[in-house]
Amino acid sequence: MPVVHLLDYVAGNVRSLANAVEKVGYTIEWIKTPTDIESAQSLILPGVGHFGHCLSQLTEGGYLEPIRQHIEVGKPFLGICVGLQALFEGSEESPNIPGISLIPEKLVRFNDHDKSVPHIGWNSAKIARTGHGRDRSFYGLQNWSKYYYVHSYAIPYRHGVLEAAGWTVATAKYGSEEFVGAIGRRNVLATQFHPEKSGASGLRLLKAFFTGHEWGSLLPNMRDEPNQGLTRRVIACLDVRTNDHGDLVVTKGDQYEVREKAGTASEGLVRNLGKPVDMARKYYDQGADEITFLNITSFRNCPLADLPMLEILRRTAESVFVPLTIGGGIRQMVDADGSRVSALEVATIYFKSGADKVSIGSDAVIAAIEYYKNDRQLSGRTAIELISAAYGNQAVVVSVDPKRVYVHSICDTPHKTIRTTYRGPAGEEYCWYQCTVKGGRESTDMDVQQLVQAVEAMGAGEILLNCIDKDGSNTGFDIELVREVKSCTKIPVVASSGAGRPTHFAEVFEDTCTDAALGAGMFHRGEYTVKDVKDHLSERGLLVRPVEDITNFIV
Repeated sequence: MPVVHLLDYVAGNVRSLANAVEKVGYTIEWIKTPTDIESAQSLILPGVGHFGHCLSQLTEGGYLEPIRQHIEVGKPFLGICVGLQALFEGSEESPNIPGISLIPEKLVRFNDHDKSVPHIGWNSAKIARTGHGRDRSFYGLQNWSKYYYVHSYAIPYRHGVLEAAGWTVATAKYGSEEFVGAIGRRNVLATQFHPEKSGASGLRLLKAFFTGHEWGSLLPNMRDEPNQGLTRRVIACLDVRTNDHGDLVVTKGDQYEVREKAGTASEGLVRNLGKPVDMARKYYDQGADEITFLNITSFRNCPLADLPMLEILRRTAESVFVPLTIGGGIRQMVDADGSRVSALEVATIYFKSGADKVSIGSDAVIAAIEYYKNDRQLSGRTAIELISAAYGNQAVVVSVDPKRVYVHSICDTPHKTIRTTYRGPAGEEYCWYQCTVKGGRESTDMDVQQLVQAVEAMGAGEILLNCIDKDGSNTGFDIELVREVKSCTKIPVVASSGAGRPTHFAEVFEDTCTDAALGAGMFHRGEYTVKDVKDHLSERGLLVRPVEDITNFIV
């Protein structure tokens, strides 16, 4: 197979990018030293996270000048995410660190007054038409396709400015802001989105670029004007643990209890709903926008190098080209040889195995308690701070497990209360949401608002909002909880717990400002598919990512 060279400078999940390149028929060779770039024909510069961190890594490694020379001599160059940002003059994120300056523009942060930041999810990449016909596709980009973005800084689009310098530009809109989603000129193509995480749409772009297929035709059903903007994300969640026979299985709890109830044939046994890799692939084929693995036992006694979830991630990433999140076990560990391994090192191993985001649960609550004890001073040593500093806040999800505590009056507790539509067992009109740890088994003296605001300050980029009261109920999401959390944070929120049918997804999207919604049991039991949910949302007028046939990546 023909060869593509990939520069890995601790840029996050490069394993999935390598898998995507191999999927479209190319072999990866890794750039290990600056001198390797000279012999490279096609070069990929990936990157996630902090502009300054990535550019500093490239500078200190001696890569910037060889990259410039590679571009100047006309060899194919593909930049992804921070790989796109690196081509520009600089970024507000790191004002004192220059980029390659191929393009004299600077990145600015999205305005978070009317929307969540980071911008996470599926959005458009619409070509700004300047001279080419309406039925032309630039490197396989299609009007109706959606691509996976995850970033806080972007290049604002100014009509005709970049085009005047010879660039072809594809744009996306986030709220009222239009920004550069992809840009290309001669031998250079760069995308703010992640093609390796954009399903068939992203594979099509990779195939077109490596074959030099710059301009082509739009697919027959994609010639109309697209509905631009961020879609509503539908996420499939798989709770993974060992069953009573020592096998890794997908399970599902009822208020976090995963063993079969009394009176059933499997009484007392761990509920077994299927194999993790097979189920992840099934949900990908159905159109899931992300897959989340929650390692609910964290395999505490396993040596670090032999974590079972690593193999699950590796195998899943070989054929699932949407974002993968892993939760459980992201903490300091002691390896088999007695050496201590930091949470950052654990996260790095997960990223290298195929994860795009890591989810932190109980340790986030403990860190938040210390944060308030220290008068809201950051220590710089928490897992959230360390991982977000290295990989960007979009790589860190905090999984929150709150439960309702009912009170008769707001004076009965110092915690933030709401007046609830659903009264308590003694007729209480008020409640607050108490944070728990250890899978809901232990309660804390912290409310959900306190936790969310603390972890946002530490650098978390997303909240996975569970609800113990709703878990396994199939009665819908806790709308009041979602509204309350969205009102006190600027980062994206994923609504979780309680989904039992497609209308529950529509309700949480229509009645709250949630950024995404997650389902589990209803999918695992085969009652509904991810496609059923997305079809229902579309019928209700909500924008969702269309499911594209994987065979359509061929241009």
